[in-house]
Amino acid sequence: MTPDQSPLGKPSTYTEQYDASLLFPIARGAAREQIGIVARLPFFGTDIWNAYELSWLNTRGKPQIAIATFYVPADSPNIVESKSFKLYLGSFAHTTFDSIDIVRDTIKRDVSACCGASVSVHLYGPAEFGKLALEEFDGLSLDRLDLDTDIYQPDASLLKAAHGEAPVEETLYSNLLKSNCPVTGQPDWGSVQIHYVGPQIDQASLLRYIISYRNHTGFHEQCVEKMFVDVLNACQPVKLAIYARYTRRGGLDINPFRTNFNVPMPDNLRTARQ
Repeated sequence: MTPDQSPLGKPSTYTEQYDASLLFPIARGAAREQIGIVARLPFFGTDIWNAYELSWLNTRGKPQIAIATFYVPADSPNIVESKSFKLYLGSFAHTTFDSIDIVRDTIKRDVSACCGASVSVHLYGPAEFGKLALEEFDGLSLDRLDLDTDIYQPDASLLKAAHGEAPVEETLYSNLLKSNCPVTGQPDWGSVQIHYVGPQIDQASLLRYIISYRNHTGFHEQCVEKMFVDVLNACQPVKLAIYARYTRRGGLDINPFRTNFNVPMPDNLRTARQ
Protein backbone atom coordinates (compact mmCIF):
# COMPACT_ATOMS: atom_id res chain seq x y z
CA MET A 1 0.00 0.00 0.00
CA THR A 2 1.22 3.49 -0.87
CA PRO A 3 0.56 6.82 0.91
CA ASP A 4 -1.76 8.05 -1.86
CA GLN A 5 -4.07 5.11 -1.10
CA SER A 6 -4.23 5.98 2.60
CA PRO A 7 -6.84 8.22 4.29
CA LEU A 8 -4.21 10.95 4.65
CA GLY A 9 -5.33 14.24 3.12
CA LYS A 10 -8.83 12.97 2.34
CA PRO A 11 -12.22 13.58 3.98
CA SER A 12 -12.84 10.88 6.55
CA THR A 13 -15.81 9.47 8.38
CA TYR A 14 -14.97 9.16 12.07
CA THR A 15 -16.30 6.08 13.80
CA GLU A 16 -16.44 5.53 17.55
CA GLN A 17 -16.93 1.78 17.29
CA TYR A 18 -13.77 -0.30 17.40
CA ASP A 19 -12.50 -1.11 13.90
CA ALA A 20 -9.06 -2.67 13.40
CA SER A 21 -9.40 -2.41 9.61
CA LEU A 22 -8.80 1.35 9.86
CA LEU A 23 -5.05 0.78 10.33
CA PHE A 24 -3.16 1.42 7.08
CA PRO A 25 0.34 -0.08 6.63
CA ILE A 26 3.03 1.55 4.51
CA ALA A 27 6.04 -0.55 3.54
CA ARG A 28 9.41 0.81 4.63
CA GLY A 29 11.25 -0.77 1.70
CA ALA A 30 10.53 1.73 -1.08
CA ALA A 31 11.81 4.76 0.85
CA ARG A 32 14.88 2.82 1.97
CA GLU A 33 15.74 1.86 -1.58
CA GLN A 34 15.73 5.56 -2.50
CA ILE A 35 18.56 6.21 -0.01
CA GLY A 36 20.56 3.15 -1.03
CA ILE A 37 19.42 0.62 1.58
CA VAL A 38 18.67 -2.51 -0.42
CA ALA A 39 19.89 -5.35 1.79
CA ARG A 40 21.12 -5.33 5.37
CA LEU A 41 20.06 -2.33 7.45
CA PRO A 42 22.99 -0.11 8.55
CA PHE A 43 21.20 0.59 11.82
CA PHE A 44 18.76 -0.76 14.36
CA GLY A 45 16.41 1.07 16.67
CA THR A 46 12.77 1.89 17.21
CA ASP A 47 10.00 4.36 16.46
CA ILE A 48 8.43 5.67 19.67
CA TRP A 49 4.84 6.83 19.22
CA ASN A 50 2.85 8.64 21.90
CA ALA A 51 -0.93 8.93 21.65
CA TYR A 52 -2.74 11.46 23.83
CA GLU A 53 -6.33 10.98 22.62
CA LEU A 54 -7.29 7.46 23.68
CA SER A 55 -10.62 6.81 25.38
CA TRP A 56 -13.11 3.96 25.75
CA LEU A 57 -16.07 2.95 27.93
CA ASN A 58 -15.98 0.64 30.93
CA THR A 59 -18.70 -1.94 31.52
CA ARG A 60 -20.82 0.66 33.34
CA GLY A 61 -20.65 3.07 30.42
CA LYS A 62 -18.22 5.48 32.08
CA PRO A 63 -15.51 6.94 29.79
CA GLN A 64 -11.93 5.94 30.53
CA ILE A 65 -8.81 7.71 29.28
CA ALA A 66 -5.13 6.88 28.90
CA ILE A 67 -1.93 8.02 27.24
CA ALA A 68 -0.49 5.29 25.04
CA THR A 69 3.12 4.66 24.05
CA PHE A 70 4.11 2.33 21.22
CA TYR A 71 7.57 0.99 20.40
CA VAL A 72 7.77 -0.12 16.76
CA PRO A 73 11.03 -1.92 15.88
CA ALA A 74 12.97 -0.31 13.05
CA ASP A 75 13.27 -3.64 11.26
CA SER A 76 9.49 -4.07 10.97
CA PRO A 77 8.47 -4.30 7.30
CA ASN A 78 5.78 -1.62 7.69
CA ILE A 79 5.00 1.62 9.46
CA VAL A 80 1.45 2.72 10.30
CA GLU A 81 0.18 5.76 8.40
CA SER A 82 -0.50 8.33 11.12
CA LYS A 83 -4.00 9.46 10.16
CA SER A 84 -5.17 5.86 9.98
CA PHE A 85 -3.66 5.40 13.45
CA LYS A 86 -5.67 8.38 14.72
CA LEU A 87 -8.87 7.03 13.16
CA TYR A 88 -8.19 3.59 14.65
CA LEU A 89 -7.61 4.93 18.16
CA GLY A 90 -10.69 7.13 17.81
CA SER A 91 -12.77 4.04 17.09
CA PHE A 92 -12.34 2.98 20.74
CA ALA A 93 -14.27 6.01 22.02
CA HIS A 94 -17.73 4.47 22.26
CA THR A 95 -16.67 0.84 22.59
CA THR A 96 -16.93 -1.09 25.86
CA PHE A 97 -13.93 -2.96 27.27
CA ASP A 98 -13.73 -4.89 30.52
CA SER A 99 -10.34 -3.50 31.54
CA ILE A 100 -7.40 -1.34 30.51
CA ASP A 101 -5.38 -4.53 30.05
CA ILE A 102 -7.80 -5.74 27.38
CA VAL A 103 -7.53 -2.38 25.61
CA ARG A 104 -3.74 -2.65 25.66
CA ASP A 105 -3.74 -6.24 24.42
CA THR A 106 -6.19 -5.38 21.64
CA ILE A 107 -4.05 -2.47 20.44
CA LYS A 108 -0.86 -4.53 20.65
CA ARG A 109 -2.40 -7.31 18.53
CA ASP A 110 -3.74 -4.95 15.86
CA VAL A 111 -0.74 -2.65 15.54
CA SER A 112 1.70 -5.58 15.53
CA ALA A 113 -0.27 -7.17 12.70
CA CYS A 114 -0.22 -3.91 10.74
CA CYS A 115 3.54 -3.40 11.21
CA GLY A 116 4.41 -7.05 10.65
CA ALA A 117 6.42 -7.23 13.88
CA SER A 118 5.86 -7.31 17.62
CA VAL A 119 5.04 -3.82 18.88
CA SER A 120 5.31 -2.97 22.59
CA VAL A 121 2.36 -1.01 23.99
CA HIS A 122 2.14 0.80 27.34
CA LEU A 123 -0.98 2.57 28.61
CA TYR A 124 -0.70 5.21 31.33
CA GLY A 125 -3.87 5.94 33.29
CA PRO A 126 -4.71 9.30 34.91
CA ALA A 127 -3.01 8.32 38.17
CA GLU A 128 0.31 8.20 36.29
CA PHE A 129 -0.04 11.43 34.30
CA GLY A 130 1.86 13.44 36.91
CA LYS A 131 4.89 11.19 36.48
CA LEU A 132 5.27 11.99 32.77
CA ALA A 133 8.03 14.58 32.84
CA LEU A 134 9.49 16.97 30.26
CA GLU A 135 13.15 16.96 29.24
CA GLU A 136 15.20 18.69 26.57
CA PHE A 137 17.98 16.99 24.63
CA ASP A 138 21.38 16.99 26.29
CA GLY A 139 24.57 17.77 24.41
CA LEU A 140 25.87 20.87 22.65
CA SER A 141 23.32 22.99 20.80
CA LEU A 142 24.08 23.62 17.15
CA ASP A 143 21.52 26.41 17.16
CA ARG A 144 23.96 28.71 18.93
CA LEU A 145 25.89 29.07 15.64
CA ASP A 146 25.36 32.29 13.67
CA LEU A 147 25.51 31.31 10.02
CA ASP A 148 24.10 31.93 6.56
CA THR A 149 22.27 29.30 4.55
CA ASP A 150 19.95 29.15 1.56
CA ILE A 151 19.68 25.39 0.93
CA TYR A 152 16.30 23.90 1.88
CA GLN A 153 16.44 20.46 0.28
CA PRO A 154 18.61 17.72 1.83
CA ASP A 155 22.15 17.99 0.51
CA ALA A 156 24.69 15.51 1.90
CA SER A 157 27.52 17.47 0.24
CA LEU A 158 27.07 20.07 2.99
CA LEU A 159 28.50 17.64 5.55
CA LYS A 160 32.19 17.90 6.43
CA ALA A 161 34.40 16.10 8.94
CA ALA A 162 38.06 16.24 10.01
CA HIS A 163 39.03 12.87 8.56
CA GLY A 164 42.76 13.37 9.10
CA GLU A 165 42.53 14.13 12.81
CA ALA A 166 42.05 12.07 15.97
CA PRO A 167 38.50 10.78 16.52
CA VAL A 168 36.21 12.45 19.05
CA GLU A 169 32.99 11.59 20.84
CA GLU A 170 30.26 14.25 20.76
CA THR A 171 26.56 14.72 21.33
CA LEU A 172 25.03 17.54 19.28
CA TYR A 173 21.44 18.64 18.85
CA SER A 174 19.23 21.13 17.06
CA ASN A 175 15.65 22.28 17.48
CA LEU A 176 15.53 23.61 13.90
CA LEU A 177 14.45 20.42 12.15
CA LYS A 178 11.47 20.85 9.83
CA SER A 179 10.19 18.63 7.05
CA ASN A 180 6.82 18.25 5.36
CA CYS A 181 4.20 15.54 5.03
CA PRO A 182 4.66 13.85 1.63
CA VAL A 183 0.90 13.73 1.03
CA THR A 184 -0.63 16.87 2.55
CA GLY A 185 2.40 19.16 2.56
CA GLN A 186 1.73 20.07 6.20
CA PRO A 187 4.86 21.05 8.17
CA ASP A 188 6.41 18.61 10.62
CA TRP A 189 8.42 20.33 13.36
CA GLY A 190 11.06 18.51 15.34
CA SER A 191 14.32 18.36 17.26
CA VAL A 192 17.19 16.03 16.49
CA GLN A 193 20.10 14.72 18.57
CA ILE A 194 23.23 13.21 17.02
CA HIS A 195 25.72 11.20 19.07
CA TYR A 196 28.82 9.87 17.35
CA VAL A 197 32.35 8.61 17.73
CA GLY A 198 34.70 9.31 14.84
CA PRO A 199 36.20 12.16 12.82
CA GLN A 200 34.97 15.45 14.26
CA ILE A 201 31.98 16.70 12.30
CA ASP A 202 32.07 20.34 11.30
CA GLN A 203 29.21 21.77 13.35
CA ALA A 204 28.24 24.55 10.96
CA SER A 205 28.01 22.08 8.09
CA LEU A 206 25.87 19.76 10.21
CA LEU A 207 23.46 22.55 11.15
CA ARG A 208 23.16 23.63 7.51
CA TYR A 209 22.44 20.01 6.63
CA ILE A 210 19.68 19.74 9.26
CA ILE A 211 18.16 23.02 8.06
CA SER A 212 18.24 21.72 4.48
CA TYR A 213 15.30 19.42 5.32
CA ARG A 214 13.04 22.49 5.58
CA ASN A 215 11.29 21.96 2.22
CA HIS A 216 11.80 18.19 2.09
CA THR A 217 8.79 15.86 1.97
CA GLY A 218 9.04 12.60 3.86
CA PHE A 219 7.60 10.72 6.80
CA HIS A 220 9.38 11.19 10.12
CA GLU A 221 10.98 7.75 10.06
CA GLN A 222 12.23 8.23 6.49
CA CYS A 223 13.80 11.61 7.27
CA VAL A 224 15.76 10.21 10.20
CA GLU A 225 16.96 7.23 8.18
CA LYS A 226 18.11 9.46 5.32
CA MET A 227 19.92 11.65 7.83
CA PHE A 228 21.60 8.59 9.35
CA VAL A 229 22.78 7.27 5.98
CA ASP A 230 24.06 10.68 4.83
CA VAL A 231 26.03 11.34 8.03
CA LEU A 232 27.39 7.79 8.04
CA ASN A 233 28.58 8.01 4.43
CA ALA A 234 29.91 11.58 4.46
CA CYS A 235 31.47 11.74 7.94
CA GLN A 236 32.34 8.06 8.46
CA PRO A 237 31.79 7.84 12.22
CA VAL A 238 32.63 4.53 13.86
CA LYS A 239 29.55 4.87 16.04
CA LEU A 240 26.41 6.86 15.24
CA ALA A 241 23.02 7.34 16.90
CA ILE A 242 20.33 9.75 15.73
CA TYR A 243 17.17 10.49 17.72
CA ALA A 244 14.43 12.85 16.57
CA ARG A 245 11.38 14.03 18.48
CA TYR A 246 8.61 15.58 16.40
CA THR A 247 5.80 17.72 17.73
CA ARG A 248 2.40 16.08 17.84
CA ARG A 249 -0.30 16.29 15.21
CA GLY A 250 -3.74 14.78 15.61
CA GLY A 251 -2.90 13.72 19.15
CA LEU A 252 0.16 11.70 18.06
CA ASP A 253 3.88 12.34 18.16
CA ILE A 254 6.47 10.15 16.44
CA ASN A 255 10.06 9.86 17.65
CA PRO A 256 12.43 7.72 15.55
CA PHE A 257 15.71 6.44 16.98
CA ARG A 258 18.45 4.82 14.89
CA THR A 259 21.88 3.58 15.97
CA ASN A 260 24.66 1.29 14.73
CA PHE A 261 26.04 0.43 18.18
CA ASN A 262 24.66 -0.90 21.44
CA VAL A 263 23.29 1.99 23.45
CA PRO A 264 20.40 2.17 25.91
CA MET A 265 17.00 3.00 24.50
CA PRO A 266 16.46 6.75 24.85
CA ASP A 267 14.11 8.00 27.53
CA ASN A 268 10.68 8.72 26.12
CA LEU A 269 10.47 12.16 27.75
CA ARG A 270 8.58 14.90 25.95
CA THR A 271 10.33 18.11 24.98
CA ALA A 272 8.62 21.39 25.83
CA ARG A 273 7.29 21.76 22.27
CA GLN A 274 5.65 18.37 22.40
